[in-house]
Amino acid sequence: MKVRSVVTPDLAAVHFDGRTVAIRLDHGRIMAIDPAPGPATAVILPLPAEPHVHLDKTYTAHRCRATKPGLFGAIEAMAADKANWSEDDLHRRIARGLSGAYTNGVAAMRSHIDWTEPGVPLAWAVLGEAAQDWRHRISVQRAALAPIDLLGDADHGPSIAATVAKDGGVLGAFIYRNEGLATKLDRVFALAVRHGLALDFHVDEGLEPEAQGFDAIVALTAKHSLGGRVLCGHACSLSIRPDTEVARVVDAAARAGVALTVMPSTNLYLQDMAPCRTPRLRGLAPMHELRNAGVEVLLGTDNVRDPFYPYGVYDPVDTLRLGAVSAHLDPAVWHDAITTTPARVMGFDLPKIAVGQPANFMLIEGADWADAISNPRAGRHIFRAGKTQTQGAVAA
Repeated sequence: MKVRSVVTPDLAAVHFDGRTVAIRLDHGRIMAIDPAPGPATAVILPLPAEPHVHLDKTYTAHRCRATKPGLFGAIEAMAADKANWSEDDLHRRIARGLSGAYTNGVAAMRSHIDWTEPGVPLAWAVLGEAAQDWRHRISVQRAALAPIDLLGDADHGPSIAATVAKDGGVLGAFIYRNEGLATKLDRVFALAVRHGLALDFHVDEGLEPEAQGFDAIVALTAKHSLGGRVLCGHACSLSIRPDTEVARVVDAAARAGVALTVMPSTNLYLQDMAPCRTPRLRGLAPMHELRNAGVEVLLGTDNVRDPFYPYGVYDPVDTLRLGAVSAHLDPAVWHDAITTTPARVMGFDLPKIAVGQPANFMLIEGADWADAISNPRAGRHIFRAGKTQTQGAVAA
């Protein structure tokens, strides 16, 4: 989506927190938020924080479409493409992804990087360089994505964790019905404690009720007192497990302090996929139940133009729109799942909509959230330090 730039002298009628307000800026900061008569002309929200993408995989769909359905077909196709992952190829695709995210207002991002061998992957280093290049535009975190059988191995896990810690990254693993999971996971948690690392897991990304890695992560988070430092992604199997089991797990996750990222686009695309058959199951974790129990729920873009999801753009607002359709999320309530909640969970101190804060925010044209989300072509105006993004025009 192309962002339109506009000079906005006084933001005289903005929909904020369920009411119409006038916002005054001065020297790049919010100086006043006052009640104003309606109707509003735009909704305002903090700049989005993107908690879950794969910049190493992005923009490869044209050269490696999956030939088998579902998650493991995508994994197979992606593995075959890695022969093309030269330094130049990675730099070009990663820069394209970051540019798209920046255009759509993203202020912070966590990207997972495949780590399938004991040695440091080239993509880890390339994203580190890109993060430095983009540091004044987007704050980028790297998260290692290793198979749990590798990261939980007593011989290889410690060196991976040490490298991730040295580079200021996040430790993570892919988990799906692995043998000896409890032992391997416990080793990973011990490494996180030793190095002071945050954890981010891909877990239970399938529709088998026996996939219960999320339960194990919740239990180990409580055991190691790592509440607030553990984020999981997917947990699709929660969508088909018995309600009594789900209620128990959700309550335990809330008490342990485990957060969950849900990715509507990729999960809707891959789950319950079969050739020439319409999917019956959505594969989305129970977001309403999790949030109502006190679990921090985030929305992530996940894959863009790769075998896991061969469509899409880096646009958290588009993800929120899809969540409204697929999971009945009220955007007026859930917009924090693409802004303040992921920023907090990832440890980013991003500006909020408050007097004295830097004027970093997004306006979406419309009288309220229903207007803003209903129209994918609604004008968007990105402000960073009080300046519109594309032309740098100063707002009063």
